[in-house]
Amino acid sequence: MDRLTAMRVFVEVARRGSFTASADRLAMSRAAVTRHVGALETWLGVRLLQRTTRRVSLTQAGEQTLERCLQILALTQEVEAEVAPAEGELRGQLRLSCSPSFAQAQLATALNAFLERHPGVKIDLDASDRAVNLVEARIDLALRIGEAPDPGLIARPLAPCDSRLVASPDYLARHGTPAHPAELARHRSLGHAHFGRGRWHFTRDDEEQRVAVTHRLTANETAVLLEAVIGGGGLAVLPTYLIGPALARGELLTVLPDWRPPRLTLYGLYTSRRHQPPALRALLDFLVERFERPPW
Repeated sequence: MDRLTAMRVFVEVARRGSFTASADRLAMSRAAVTRHVGALETWLGVRLLQRTTRRVSLTQAGEQTLERCLQILALTQEVEAEVAPAEGELRGQLRLSCSPSFAQAQLATALNAFLERHPGVKIDLDASDRAVNLVEARIDLALRIGEAPDPGLIARPLAPCDSRLVASPDYLARHGTPAHPAELARHRSLGHAHFGRGRWHFTRDDEEQRVAVTHRLTANETAVLLEAVIGGGGLAVLPTYLIGPALARGELLTVLPDWRPPRLTLYGLYTSRRHQPPALRALLDFLVERFERPPW
């Protein structure tokens, strides 16, 4: 039995909870996937998975084995990268996670540039706004924007992330342009479903304003809010990484330009500094360099 292949197959089944979905992902037959998992169970002498008609779940032994398999596969990838050709070419596959809006607005072109530098690297990107368990989903790096990262993960700050209060010219023509944050309560507001609901915070020099707002529309994806604001739906606080092209085209205008929302941070989140693939370290360094200077 190729135990490394069996481990890769087992990890995929554990992540997807399905032999069929794993077979599709791995370009194997379902029977081959079943054989690999069975062979791994025979080798270890334990049952790793509970099989039902609807779902495949991990046994207690399976949870322990999953963690070890992930460590072994990461170490294998590191060894493979370290014995790459003499010219120092990086190799291996990285799994990334980030929001759809950031993936589309910034990360896709950044990854193109990184892969151009390192043709031996492959990247699998999960563009989703849902929270993911990095170990279970086999995510090497999650990119998240916020004030404080998950304390259970290692977080490397990659870049500051600024936002602006914006609206469409049509909306401002119909409803007027606020001259002070106190006037925002009278306007239509749009907001993210998971951040800053019910209150906006602005600063100007040493002055601070907190404004209670009732959002007419909330969404869990920033790109949706962008389109709603361009369509005249109201005011929204949106990240500069997303709104730059719309501002340049005149589809959006900055409102209260002297007042700034809180600065957030783009973090790279990962599970461990040990056994970190060289390709991941190189990608983190690249992203810091890529987003060092605004606008981005």
